[in-house]
Amino acid sequence: MEDTKKYISLDELKKHNQPGDVWISIQGKVYNVTDWIKKHPGGDVVIMNLAGQDATDAFIAYHPGTAWKYLENLFTGYHLEDYQVSEVSKDYRKLVNEFSRAGLFDKKGHLVTYCISFVVLLLGMSVYGVLYSNNFWVHMLSAALLGMCWIQAAYLGHDSGHYTIMTTKNWNKFAQVLNGNCLTGISIAWWKWTHNAHHIACNSLDYDPDLQHLPVFAVSSRFFKSLTSSFYGRELTFDGLSRFFVSYQHFTYYPVMVVARINLYVQTFLLLFSTRKVPDRALNILGILVFWTWFPYLVSCLPNWNERVLFVLVSFTVTALQHIQFTLNHFAGDVYVGAPKGNDWFEKQTAGTIDISCSSWMDWFFGGLQFQLEHHLFPRMPRTHLRKISPIIQDYCKKHNLPYRSLSFFDANVTTIKTLRTAALQARDLTTVPQNLLWEAVNTHG
Repeated sequence: MEDTKKYISLDELKKHNQPGDVWISIQGKVYNVTDWIKKHPGGDVVIMNLAGQDATDAFIAYHPGTAWKYLENLFTGYHLEDYQVSEVSKDYRKLVNEFSRAGLFDKKGHLVTYCISFVVLLLGMSVYGVLYSNNFWVHMLSAALLGMCWIQAAYLGHDSGHYTIMTTKNWNKFAQVLNGNCLTGISIAWWKWTHNAHHIACNSLDYDPDLQHLPVFAVSSRFFKSLTSSFYGRELTFDGLSRFFVSYQHFTYYPVMVVARINLYVQTFLLLFSTRKVPDRALNILGILVFWTWFPYLVSCLPNWNERVLFVLVSFTVTALQHIQFTLNHFAGDVYVGAPKGNDWFEKQTAGTIDISCSSWMDWFFGGLQFQLEHHLFPRMPRTHLRKISPIIQDYCKKHNLPYRSLSFFDANVTTIKTLRTAALQARDLTTVPQNLLWEAVNTHG
């Protein structure tokens, strides 16, 4: 029987990669997602990053089986000519099918209930310590408990942002806004915008926003050429001020982590009050107002300004542990410049991620993100299963000669500081970066 299918080449597909003309291929079938991208729940950035490419592995990673039926209305009638699947991708797709049949994407156990109860307990103890004690040390302990509450609430916000931890879509949205906006003051809309882009473009210097921290940090000397951020749509200028900060970044790393939340608050406000289209903007703003009502009021209940300042500082310092963890997972990973490619999903995730090895009793502390590679490969999988699949992922990495890096928390810190120090020393080389009066004033001798 004669093949009546219509085909286009990969080169032809690549031409449809601009706003207003967006095509992608999934399992060899070509789809026009130009209109769909405007209402895509995961945002437009993730689709645009893979526009004009085969996006099968990324689609499989992020969507349940029920999502496939919605593709048919977007089908162009074309198939991708010479569609091929690498051995790595074949094995990855087999794993997804096996885990799906085993129910690992749906079985959440009682972990969510335990986590919510823990967050409520930590918050309650913190508030009680502030309101019903006059002891300085009880107040500082309350600040530490609040910091730990923020960490655990952020993990719940992260989980609900990736998969449905509640029984319905609306309850899941409630969990996102409650844990993100109301409890931590960080918009879930901002988190989704940046985090989805991070997953798709893991460790791309110009496409992954989680690596774009100039003028404070630069994990690679490639930032010294003032890359243009595809995510933010602006140049990441490496000027004299950037060089000054980056030159000492291995010393400033931990102090900056203590105040990192301030930047997240700023980023939240910049997005929510921008002209950019923000899903559930009003709900996100309402959640932020809840946070900026209860948190300042709680701080104001302390007896004097010294305790108020110390309370905020202690809570931020505890929460810095989470910010450090987030950077340990990627700062020392392999980096690249350019857009992500749809045909090397598995390879890019293994190259750009670092796991944190710990005992199972410490899983609550890391929120499942110590299994960073496993989470990146299967973002819809509840964290309760990540330890279980870790040996399987290690075997597949070994089979395909791909890196699987798992370091202790201490070793991951050492590796990250070494990465920052290497870039810092390169930034000090006056022959490779622009001159700077501030730099010269600090570093001139004799």
